[in-house]
Parts: sequence; structure tokens; C-alpha cells
Amino acid sequence: MGIQTAMDRVVEAPSIIEALRAADDLAFEAGRDPSVRTLRVLSAALGGADDIAALASVHALAEMHDEEAGRLLVSLLSDHRAFVREHAAWSLAQGLPRTAAVARLIGMVAAGGFSGMLAQHTLEKWSAGAGELLAVALEAALTGHRETGARSRLVETLGLVRQTVATRPLRRIALDDAEPIRVREAAIAALGQREANAGVVADLEDLLATGGPVGDVARLALIDLEPPHATGTVRGGLTVAQLFLHADIDPTLSSAGAGDNGGIATLLVRLGNALAVPSGEAAPSSDESPAVERVLTMSRGSVAQASIDLLDVAGTASGHVYGHVPLGSQPTPSAAAWPLRVTARRGIRRLLRAAGQVDVLHLRMADVGSLAAADVARELGIPTVFTVAPDPHSVIQSMDRSGALTREGFGAADLKEHFWFRIRLVQSLAGSASHTVLFPRPDLARDMRELVGIDIGSHQERHTVVAEGVDLEVVDRSVAQAQRAIAGDTPAPDGFADLAALLDQLEPARRELPLIVSVGRLHRVKGMATLVESWAGSALSERANLLVIGGDLDAPSLDEREQLDLIEAAVPTPERAARGLVIAGHRPNDVTARWLAAARFGMPGRAAPGGVYACASIKEEFGIALLEAMATGLVVVAPDGGGPATYVDHGDTGFLAATWDRERLVEAMTAALDRAGGADDGVAERAREVVSSRFTIQAMARALAPVYSTVASMEEELVRAAGLPA
Repeated sequence: MGIQTAMDRVVEAPSIIEALRAADDLAFEAGRDPSVRTLRVLSAALGGADDIAALASVHALAEMHDEEAGRLLVSLLSDHRAFVREHAAWSLAQGLPRTAAVARLIGMVAAGGFSGMLAQHTLEKWSAGAGELLAVALEAALTGHRETGARSRLVETLGLVRQTVATRPLRRIALDDAEPIRVREAAIAALGQREANAGVVADLEDLLATGGPVGDVARLALIDLEPPHATGTVRGGLTVAQLFLHADIDPTLSSAGAGDNGGIATLLVRLGNALAVPSGEAAPSSDESPAVERVLTMSRGSVAQASIDLLDVAGTASGHVYGHVPLGSQPTPSAAAWPLRVTARRGIRRLLRAAGQVDVLHLRMADVGSLAAADVARELGIPTVFTVAPDPHSVIQSMDRSGALTREGFGAADLKEHFWFRIRLVQSLAGSASHTVLFPRPDLARDMRELVGIDIGSHQERHTVVAEGVDLEVVDRSVAQAQRAIAGDTPAPDGFADLAALLDQLEPARRELPLIVSVGRLHRVKGMATLVESWAGSALSERANLLVIGGDLDAPSLDEREQLDLIEAAVPTPERAARGLVIAGHRPNDVTARWLAAARFGMPGRAAPGGVYACASIKEEFGIALLEAMATGLVVVAPDGGGPATYVDHGDTGFLAATWDRERLVEAMTAALDRAGGADDGVAERAREVVSSRFTIQAMARALAPVYSTVASMEEELVRAAGLPA
């Protein structure tokens, strides 16, 4: 189409999503015609006010593979706009090493953050052909940086240089008692990725003997040096690995709702239990394909826990086993976890190697965990399944429509949210996956084509639509317990006393009102602050109290702190008892289920019956908490796009709304209260029937098991056809 036409499409695109997709064509045209004219068109856009056109030009320059374009791209590392510098560091990875860029890239690594991760990734790619140059440059940089964080990042990057020239300084730093522990740990971990020569092994054994944090890291490094070996267990079933690194996942779901421990953490526990089939039991699939015999769920954890897990993973032949990836002493929110790419990659590789046999790796999020895991899967030859969702595409679309995101302000937003990188990561993960799984949506084919750029009509055998599911047994048990406790037939179950104490803090007149309940992470995408602001600023606050379940109130993350501050501004803490706001913090999953039941049936003297559930998320790809609320019998309010629109019967079992519009959100919640407080026409039974017939965790397991079996069989056929060792 020509470079000018391609640029016109970027500039004139009617939406931000379409402009981002047009940027791919611009890059293609620049690579096809690396001429002086192309360079002029891109240079002009770089200086304009349209951030998207400017960033599209950065990536187009990287495709030109032209000396003048390369020099311009290097010069952008010094641009006055931070978002341009960041994309330049990322784009440079597409070409050959450029000596003029090394110092500035190393400086970005030292500074840290997402930009530092991108710069480190570029240096890692360059190290294959310029390892000695990079090792010398990194050693020189270490002499000028004394801050612990910067030094640890530089040492970690030095560890990515595979040439032997990097081994000597890594050994020296690892053994240097004068170095901060964090810096030494980076060097020790890097030694685990070197060749296992006698000197490296001896150093690590000496460090192991010292004990403490250094000894724990040395133990993992020694494990990393060991050659991969089979577990010795012969199994007929499949092993499926899954992960979500931004949560503390445990079988009891004790931290559900804290930090990033949202619906995905609950889902992985329930799904792993439903999938794993011990030998001799029936598989969740109805065909003749091999059953999933073992599920490995990976999440974050401590260094000490990681060592213990390796023995458990290696020794478990069937069932659901958990492994933890050490990501630092303090939990890091998902949006800020990108700099942990190298650490995550090492921990994931370690667990997958310990498992001995992994037939399929299921990736679900466009996050640092999936980024790292995809690298490991390629290295170990493990086929992947990827759950494709229009995220962050849906968020960008919602913000674009509401005016919260503009072309002129895109760069600043991208610097914070990493929209461009995450979109490209979705494309990469989907493109390399052996099979993709999709959530049901009202216009699935159109949305995937227009938002994500994937034509699911092509090679339909590689795409499967799978709805998420909930554990109906947990919900039904909680409903029954709540009914008996409210009737006074049995003592209150666990968690009821806590809810009663929270509601007792409200002024007496407010205890005669029903509850609006919302469950989820305290994150801006989940819209918790928006929900509070909408409720508090409307007549709704006179009709119902608002109960928000989720978040770590004692040690909030940065994302949680942001939401809590906004909530505090809307309803200050001293006013909450009088105005009816209850911020409960995170609760175990089964306790939350009982609280939802209490909202439906009421608690005499504390809450009236006829409560509702409200989800104010900017986007909700499917909505586990919404399904649990419907299974409980609550009328729900949900976003009008994505998965909820496929199961919420608008006007009956719930109400769909543009949740980013506060007026519409209030209207939907008002309608839901009217519906819940009206005559009992069986709405609760219909809501539960929707869930029980289509959205149980067992149904999800039955849908996924054949997908895993097919992928594993296809991989075996590829190995045989290629004549390669398995």
C-alpha cells in the first residue's frame, strides 16, 4: 500500500485499537521499502503530537534494517519523551547489536522498571553475537553504581551473557561478603545458569554451607546446574501445567481477594482438582483420549518454599500438585512485576524440569509469568495452550469511548499500563500456541477479529470455546448453611460472626436495609472505587448498604492503596457507619460464599433480605465471582460486554450496563434492587439453573481435557515425523 498510505491509516483510524493494528502494516511497509522517503515519513511522525503515530514510527524504524534508520532509532534512547525512549529500547532488539546504544541501554537496566526490563531483553538478544563487549560494559557500569537495586539488576544482566567471560565476575560477586545480599543473590542465581565446571560447583557448595538466604539461593542454583532427568515414574495419563505468578495459591484459597489473588487463583485450584484423575478413576472427558492424571499449578512463593516444592513435584505421580516460583521477599503487583522476567523464567524452568514429564503448558494471562513461561516452553519443547482474551484491548476500547484515553495522551498511559507491549504479547502467545481457548462472547468472532486481529474461522480445529466454571458444591453448601443459621436451626458457620460484627458497626437504622455486595481485587480495572463513588453519590445509598469484599487492608499493594484512597475520598472512614459502607478486606473463598448467601436471605437485625451483587469492572472476560453470585441466587449487575453478556438474562437474572458510565451503573443497581425486592417468581432458581447447566468447574474440565489430549498427541506426531528425540 505504500508508506504514506500506511501512515495515513494509522493517523486516520477511527479508534485507538484500529490505529494500533494499523501500526503493524506501517512496520511491514517500512521493512518492504527502507528508502529515504520512508525515513522522512517516519521522522515527521516522530515529532508530531499524535503519540500513536510516533510510537508506530519507532517500531517501523526497527523493521527497516537500514544504517540511517538504525542511527535514528539509537538516538531515540535520548528522546525527551520517556515513552519514546522505552519503545526505542524495545525495538532495538529486532536488529543487530549497536555499540552506540549499549551504554544507554545499560543505564536503563540500572534504573529498573518496565523500561529496564525491555532494555535488558534487548541486551540479552545481543549477547549472542556481542557477549564479550556487553560483559566488559556491564563490569564497567558496576564500578559506577553503588545503589543495591541498580547493582543487582546489572549483575542479573551480566548473568544473561552466556560467554565464559562473564563467569569470573559473577563468581567474585557471589563470594564477596562486602556486597549487599540482594546483589550476591543475583550473582549466585546466575551461576546456576552457567556450565557446571568444578569451580562454579565448589563456590556454590561453599555458599550453601553458609546457610541463610544466600545458602537457600545457592541450593536452587546447584539444582539448576544438574542435568534434567526423568522422575522414573511411568504414567499413562497426561501432565498439564498451569500458572499465575501474581497470587499465593494454596489448596484452601486462604488469601482469595488479597492483592492479585482474584478469580483466576480460585479457578486454578478448582480446575486442577477437577482435572487431575488418579489412576483407575474415570477421566473428565467422554472420549478415549488419555486422562489428565497430574496437574502442576505454579504461583509465587519464597525461596525456601521453592526448594521444598521441587521434591514434592518430582515425587508426585498423580493428582494436583503445587509449585512456587520465588519472586522476591515482598509480593509485587502484576503491573509492576515485569522486571522479574529473568527470575520468573528460572523458577518456572526449575519446576517444569522437576516434573519430569509435562505434556501441555496452559497460559492464560498476558503477563510476566506467561512471557517467561513461553520462553521456557520453547526451550524445553513443551507445547502450549493459550487462553486468548481481548485484554488489554477491551480496556483500551472502553477508555477510548469514555474519553479517558486519547491519541495525544496515549504515550503517558502506555508508560503506566504497557498497552502496546501487552497487545503484542497476546499476539505472540496466540501465534506460538498449539491451540487457543476462547471465552464465550456475544460476538466472539467479530471481537477477536476486530480487537485482537485473530480470525477464528481459519483453522477452526485449533480454537475451542470454553466457559469458565464454579464449584457448585461449595456454593450450595454455603447457601444451605446460611439458611439454617438465619433460621436459628444451627450455630452460625465460620465467617458469619465476622459479618455480623461488621454490620453491627452500622447505625441501627441502616441495619434494616439490604446489601449490595461486590467481591474482587482492589484494582482500578475491577472498578471498586467507581462502585463506591457511584453508590455514595446517588439515592442508592439511602436504599442499600454497600459491602466490598477484597483487598489486603493491613498491607495494601500500590494498586490497593490507590483504590482505598479513592474510596476514602468518597466516603471517609468516620462517616461509613452512618452512610452504610463496609470495607471488609479479603476473606477465604468459602466464607465469601456464605456472605453472598447472607446478602440474599438477609440477617435479622443486621441486613434485610433482597440484596444484590454488583460488578463494576471496566471489563470482565468471564466473571467467576459473578457466576458464584448467580449460583447463590442473587440478582447481579455486570458489564455489558465480554462473558457476562452470554449468561446474564438482562432484566431477569441481572442487569447489564456500561460500567464505566456511573449514571448507567447506578440505574442498573437500582433496577437490580427493584428486581430482588419484588415478588418471588423463581429468579433465584433460574439463575442457579444457568450456572448448574453450563458453568460448573466439572464442565470446564470436561471441555479442556480433550484439548490437552489433542495437543499432546499432535506433539508426539511431530516428534515422530521429525525423527527427533522426545
